[in-house]
Amino acid sequence: MTATHQHGTPAVLTPGKSTPAWRLLLTLAVAGALSGWLVVSVYKVTLPAVQKHAAEQQRAAVSEVLKAPARWDTLYLVNGALTRTVPSGADPIDLPKAFVGFDASAKRVGVAITASEPGFQELLTLMIGFDPSSGALIGYKVLDQKETPGLGDKIEKDSLFGAQFTGRVVPLQGVKGRAGKPPSEVQTITGATISSRAVIRIINNAVAKWRPLLDAWDRGGAK
Repeated sequence: MTATHQHGTPAVLTPGKSTPAWRLLLTLAVAGALSGWLVVSVYKVTLPAVQKHAAEQQRAAVSEVLKAPARWDTLYLVNGALTRTVPSGADPIDLPKAFVGFDASAKRVGVAITASEPGFQELLTLMIGFDPSSGALIGYKVLDQKETPGLGDKIEKDSLFGAQFTGRVVPLQGVKGRAGKPPSEVQTITGATISSRAVIRIINNAVAKWRPLLDAWDRGGAK
């Protein structure tokens, strides 16, 4: 007896309904709006804490580079001149500023300024303390750097490199090997010449920018 095989008729697939384009767009729009709202909300909640931390870091850096002054005044750079007053509608956080330090007898001990320029890797930010009258440095502190670990980051971690800047007179000159007698020479870091020369460049440019502004202030510029 021969067995016969019967094959059923293949099932006909009914095409499913595709999601309308407008619904996809609506979903994306809602998701984007919620994500944006979440980012803005988190930003608003955390902003006061971030600003407070930044202000504390700034105060600590000013105190360090000016060797713990008794107090300091803040001068804002507005329209090419220094002033104690923040213009109406301006945010003092966004304005370039100089911190003028005084000792207990109200004698000026120096000025601290912030400056940023490219380093070897990315932007390098320093707080610089100096005497506007003589151009002599009091000290500097690295506020932000992303230089090569173990090499370029020595501009922050090598205390001997940082200590040699105290008393040096701008414009500085970077030299390999031991710095000589000229008061402008500082020794660069072996293996991190670019990073250490970046520090020198930033200090030179910052002091060259701010010194005339402070001289004008001393002569009775805008208050």
